[in-house]
Formats: sequence, C-alpha cells, structure tokens
Amino acid sequence: MINTSKINFIVYVEDQNKSKDLYTALFDRAPALDVDGMTEIQLNDTTYIGLLPGNGIVEILEGNIDNPNQNTAYPRCEIYLYVDSPEAYYERALNLGARGISEAKQRNWGDYTSYVSDFDGNIIAFAKAQP
Repeated sequence: MINTSKINFIVYVEDQNKSKDLYTALFDRAPALDVDGMTEIQLNDTTYIGLLPGNGIVEILEGNIDNPNQNTAYPRCEIYLYVDSPEAYYERALNLGARGISEAKQRNWGDYTSYVSDFDGNIIAFAKAQP
C-alpha cells in the first residue's frame, strides 16, 4: 500500500536558491524545509513540491544517471495547479522571472489554463475548471 500521508513531487533545478525564491513567491508560502540540497514547499496537508539541485540527485544516485542540468532545453515535468485566476498567476510568474509559454485560454479538456516555464524548463500550468 502507498502511504499518502506525505507526498513529495521533486523538481530538479540548477540553482536551488533562485528556484526557491520563484516558487515561494509564486505559491506565497515559506519553505517547510530549506537545507543545502533540498527545499520543500508545502501545498496542502499532504503535498509538497521539492526543489533538488540536479547535481544532488546525481550524487544521491551515485552517478548512475545523467545530470538533469545538462539539458534544460526540453521540459522535464509539468506542475498543474488549480487556481482562482489563471491570468493573475501567469502575470505573477512572469513578474518573478518565469517565461511565458501560453496565455490563459479555454482548453479542449475543459479547463481554462495558462502555462509558464521556470528557470530550468519545467512547466507550470495554472488552471481553472470550467462548469
């Protein structure tokens, strides 16, 4: 059985402090954990976004993987968040240094969604479910 009392989604980043500043300001939350090699931001009672330097995961896995910082040209993950205003979060992310990918619009799966990219090419989606 999977223990769902704490769920971490780990995002590999090149600069932990720069990414921490982006995500804490974007989510308007202080880190629940912030040590050299890992920052965790709690999203709700059980869910956390972790920011782990690419060099760190290579070390943890004893060099058995390529360093994810070697190629940030392609998205490596998507964080899909439901928010009250996809437009406001899109603008907020841009003001914090994220790169705009797609402004908010109605998507064919029913959500009204905007997309940005963080400093490492990871995609952040801001969605609002439409009735």
